[in-house]
Amino acid sequence: MAPWVRTRLRAVRVSTWLTAALVLVAVFLAAGLPRALDRAADGALRERLASGGRDGAVVTATSLRLGAQGGGSPALQLDVLAQELERRVTDPLRPTGLGAVYGSTTRADRSLPGPGLPRPNGMAPVLGLAYLHGVGGRAALAAGRWPAAVADGADFEVALSEPVARTFGVSVGAVLDAGTDASMSPPRHFRATVVGVFAAADPASPFWAGTDCLVEACLSSTVALGERIRYWRAAALVGPGELADLGFWSGKSPQDFVRVPVDVSAARADRLPRWRAAVGSLTGGPERTALQVAAGRPDVQVRSRLSELLETAAERQSAVAPLTVLGPAGAAGVGLTVLLLAAALAAERRAGELRLLRARGASRGGVLRRLLGESAATALPAAVLGTALALLVLPSPRWGAAVLAAGVTAAVALLVFPLRAALFPERGTEPGTEPGAAAGRRRVVAELSALALAAGAVVAVRRRGVAPAGAGVDPLLVGAPLLIALVGALLLARLLPPLVGAASRRAARRRGAVGFLALARASRPAVLPLLALLLAVSTAGFGATVLESVDAGRLRAVRAETGADARVTARTVLPDGFGRAAGELPDVRAGVSAWTDRAASVAKPDGTVLAEVTLLVVDPQQYAALARRNGQPAIDPRPLAGGGPDGVPALVTPGLAGRLGAGPHPLHTGQSVLPFRLAGVLPAGGGPALGAGEAVVLPVGQASERVAALGRSNLWLGTGTPRADRLRELLRRLDPASAPESGAYAVRTGAEESERLAADPLQRSAARVFGWSVLAAGAFAALAVLLTLARSGPERAALLARLRTMGLRPRQGLAVVLLESLPTALAAAVAGALLAVGTTVLLGPALDLSALVGAPATGGVSPSAAAVLTWSLALAALFAATVAAEALVAGRRQIGTELRAGDAR
Repeated sequence: MAPWVRTRLRAVRVSTWLTAALVLVAVFLAAGLPRALDRAADGALRERLASGGRDGAVVTATSLRLGAQGGGSPALQLDVLAQELERRVTDPLRPTGLGAVYGSTTRADRSLPGPGLPRPNGMAPVLGLAYLHGVGGRAALAAGRWPAAVADGADFEVALSEPVARTFGVSVGAVLDAGTDASMSPPRHFRATVVGVFAAADPASPFWAGTDCLVEACLSSTVALGERIRYWRAAALVGPGELADLGFWSGKSPQDFVRVPVDVSAARADRLPRWRAAVGSLTGGPERTALQVAAGRPDVQVRSRLSELLETAAERQSAVAPLTVLGPAGAAGVGLTVLLLAAALAAERRAGELRLLRARGASRGGVLRRLLGESAATALPAAVLGTALALLVLPSPRWGAAVLAAGVTAAVALLVFPLRAALFPERGTEPGTEPGAAAGRRRVVAELSALALAAGAVVAVRRRGVAPAGAGVDPLLVGAPLLIALVGALLLARLLPPLVGAASRRAARRRGAVGFLALARASRPAVLPLLALLLAVSTAGFGATVLESVDAGRLRAVRAETGADARVTARTVLPDGFGRAAGELPDVRAGVSAWTDRAASVAKPDGTVLAEVTLLVVDPQQYAALARRNGQPAIDPRPLAGGGPDGVPALVTPGLAGRLGAGPHPLHTGQSVLPFRLAGVLPAGGGPALGAGEAVVLPVGQASERVAALGRSNLWLGTGTPRADRLRELLRRLDPASAPESGAYAVRTGAEESERLAADPLQRSAARVFGWSVLAAGAFAALAVLLTLARSGPERAALLARLRTMGLRPRQGLAVVLLESLPTALAAAVAGALLAVGTTVLLGPALDLSALVGAPATGGVSPSAAAVLTWSLALAALFAATVAAEALVAGRRQIGTELRAGDAR
């Protein structure tokens, strides 16, 4: 058999190399998809863990009992606690190269009433003390020396960081007087002598994260007599010899701490349950108990934000996983169709040869073995190379799923041609072309079975919805779009011949042969090319619709959160003229100024009070226009136009309207009471800037006549594409006395909020998978077109040559070829667009896009004409361009070459 296989492969070298290239690409994509998904999931998990900041991926143990049990100095006991905790942060957790960071801090600060220290609001700064093991390796002395021990427990030697020393205005040798504690017996006078000033090598390092205000002084605040007072707070380093005396400074037992940063680069999505179990054991399980026993400290508590971050990551993965598979499933369906098409075309090309072999006595099994040998010699090396490339180009610690997917794809590529050619050598290119009533009956049964499966899948998804989060991939959700496309291709293959035949008969009655010749040749469409094209268009259209629905859902979520495209709120009142000036900024389409109070209350007729009611005082016309621009339910401003002595007209939420009578009702806001009457009910979806609770909307003109304070504004809502930096700059210009860090104003824009929602790594990876799947589906569809044209190319070239001998001009020959492909291209584009819309209408409401949006999203996937038309037109253009290029190449061939006697085409 080997000589025969070798001879056959040498005879069709071009076909052999093209088949190997197809198998290589298919296997590479099949093996690369699991690797890409694994890499995306791992990267998303690591990014999620890293987003927790310096306190996120850290295991922290604390103990208030300094030296309560066990022997040795406090420093030695700290060493033991650190060693025991670090020893228990083991696989799958792995400490970073920083190792354990540990020390001790005072639990209360002492005021420094001495003169010369900064007092922002007349309040003296406060100072805490801390000890950090190994600080000499993480900081360099800028002046002085490191602290040493002082025996009496009231005087301490300390070292300050350069920023703290600069803020306090002190240097080496300064004495920070902490006053006398008269509650102690005998009373003690506390002092901290600055013996050194140091500079942290990396202030952002996790090494400094466990001690507040050590590297840099903090501007803290407190409220006294209704006024916010600010003061400076800092921490100073002490030496290991002063650990035993730290409790005297604060009057409380100091807190020992050990922080072990965890290396998030070792996190893997498939090991997420093991990570959660390991962190749970440390924070409240057997490992924590073992740590308490080993360290001799029963009060040791272990905490970590890793528990929260890992739980969030697990929820996100479960929610995104079903949606991530939709795109690749469509691309896989198109790829499988291309493999079947290639096998069908190859079987048709070799049908005469195989029939001759059977006529000469070759058994069906013998033919199958020879064809398997040919296919193995071509497909297996390409499959191995494709798998190796995927493993090399997309490195990932997991390879099982990739090898399995590659093996399945290689098996399909290996078996599809031998089985198709050896078992059904008498068929043509398509299964439906077998002559006889039996073949027709089998085709009808297959088509009805596909229709029943598609209908059942759609009904099941619509009735029960998508499988819940955590249940894994929903096979019905994955298979339903493919079954819908299959039914569409079968239906189109049934409808297209009579439609094209009718058009060809009409063209036959007209002058000229170009239209008739083209339509007569186009009346025999093949199912597999149609299926590939329809799958590509429907998959691309559905995927693009999902992505567009995600963007639209994110925009709706942002507008529901902010109330508009931009939102500016003031702690007290916005500067005079801000609304007018903001409306004149570039990219601001319109602006609405309002007064809002989320702590208003309404008295019910029975005397009870409804608290936490949102009050919004706004111009009704502008507010209604804002709701329209936001795409929110329409608000009728007319009921707010009429006034009366019984109260200000108001629009209220449906829940509040059900609790109130006709009115009037007193509305309490701040120090004022304003009567209002029910003039209308807000839509069920509420209105801009109202939130989810009960709300009252009042017209600003009538409300400010009764309570002048309600004519001011502490809220501005803008539409368009406002930029946050321009709004902040405008606030600084109108209110120069307000510092940026004061928090007097808060600026939020839709662009910033959308970026925040879209920053989730799993969302980005799912969107990338959708995008690459759409491109892969389009590439496979183009390959299906090329395969079809390659098979019919010689026949078409011979036809053009014969028509040239009959007087057909070259331009007319090109028109014949283009018109011949036009029905198939238009039918595939239109039917694919309709299938994409139909798939969206049938399955879209069952999809929950909240995981991709980043916020609660309702309504599922909505049809998008722009997304579907884009891909439909792109497919039609690709089809026409490919056919035109092939026709131009064929037209340049010599007529004599195409008309050789005995040439079998």
